[in-house]
Amino acid sequence: MGPTSARTDRPRPTAGGTGTRNGETGRTAGRAECTRGIGERIAIYRTRRGISQVVLAGLVGRSESWLSQVERGVRDVDRVSVLVEMAKVLRVELAELVGQPFALRAADESHEYVKAAAIRAALTDIRPSNGTPSDGALDLDGLAVAVREFQATYQAARYEAAGGMVTGLVHPAQDAVFSARQGDDRRRALRMLVEVYASTAALLSRVGEAGLSWVAADRAVLIAQHTSDPELVALGVYRLAQALLRAGEVDDAHRVATGTAADLARAAPESVSARSLRGALLLTAAVAAARVGDSRENLVLLRQAGELAEVLGKDRNDYFTAFGPTNVALHVVSSAVELGDAADVIRQAEHLDPARLGVQVAATQD
Repeated sequence: MGPTSARTDRPRPTAGGTGTRNGETGRTAGRAECTRGIGERIAIYRTRRGISQVVLAGLVGRSESWLSQVERGVRDVDRVSVLVEMAKVLRVELAELVGQPFALRAADESHEYVKAAAIRAALTDIRPSNGTPSDGALDLDGLAVAVREFQATYQAARYEAAGGMVTGLVHPAQDAVFSARQGDDRRRALRMLVEVYASTAALLSRVGEAGLSWVAADRAVLIAQHTSDPELVALGVYRLAQALLRAGEVDDAHRVATGTAADLARAAPESVSARSLRGALLLTAAVAAARVGDSRENLVLLRQAGELAEVLGKDRNDYFTAFGPTNVALHVVSSAVELGDAADVIRQAEHLDPARLGVQVAATQD
């Protein structure tokens, strides 16, 4: 993540190319592997990674005997999610593991997200300010209740229901800003509009709508800049960094997340909620570092996030970021998986208490 970073380059087996393997050209070897079954492919890539059957099976939540049967062709892998986890651990593309092109959706996206079109229409329908709310009255209390219900619904992983709420929130939140011209009402309305855009970005990122998530996050940042509240700006950037990760813009995600975390540390060093946001930003940057194999940067960021979590002393949910010791622990494990450190995955996972996961499971990074 920069010229001074020390990346750990790990070999990635490929099905083709110009190298040699056991006297074959890479291209000939690639054709030979294309004819192999999935089980045999798993065995080949597992051996190349130096991972035993018992370790790989444990990492994907299966038994050693199950994996042995799969590799011998006695049984099939019955879940795509298991193949996805195997591909991550073995550091290969899923298409290489299954022997054919594979269109992978987000983990939560078993079908096209049906609410995407309506959300897109709501986000792109920018109406001029007319100074009059659509229902003839400025009800900030009612809007606040609706915004909290939407955020709670998203964080509970009820994505279809949450998507249905977005279209009923964007325009009322815009109208509230148009109507509340000054004072506390103005600040409160701006804050709620930022939260609507930020939570919409989070929802869209989770269901795989990276481009649309980027739009919503960018709106959150732009509106937040009118509030002079560094925490709201950081919230918008946090959602933007997640959208960048989802879109594969890993370096940009790392850059904006680390930069904003540093800015927030200077702007609000004693704020508890700012510490939560800083921690969430650092975890996002840690994911970005792991995605490019930068184990040193990943470790530094995880340690910084861990220090913030230790100061907080408990799991919190400021700005619906679900930051705290449990979320840091989850990211330590997921980073080890991303970096292909099987032994560390097992070691770190042993320290996780499933009873403490709660809302963190739904709110971890993309």
